[in-house]
Amino acid sequence: MSSIERFDVGARMSEMAVHGGVVYLAGQVASDASLDITGQTADVLAQIDALLARAGSDKTKILRAQIYIADVAEFAGMNAAWDAWVPAGHTPPRATVEAKLAKPEWKVEIVVTAAV
Repeated sequence: MSSIERFDVGARMSEMAVHGGVVYLAGQVASDASLDITGQTADVLAQIDALLARAGSDKTKILRAQIYIADVAEFAGMNAAWDAWVPAGHTPPRATVEAKLAKPEWKVEIVVTAAV
């Protein structure tokens, strides 16, 4: 039986877990909530890059992405950052939904699952 490795473990959640060759990220939100949707998305994607690197993975190995945006009217702005980031030929399955996020200043939250 393979073990579970957790990263940045807190009282409520961990930022990431690795098990059976799969990396599971917690929902990532912008560290600078003053940015517009494109900026917040780019910020989140940079955080995802850093977490995946810590687990020995990268964005070419993403198995699935779940994107939550506070206002679906900002879908194009989120996609502008996503399209600039995601590598051609490695676009993962993805779902995007409008959702009320935990803090009103957050415009986007992204959850990623990737192979190691």
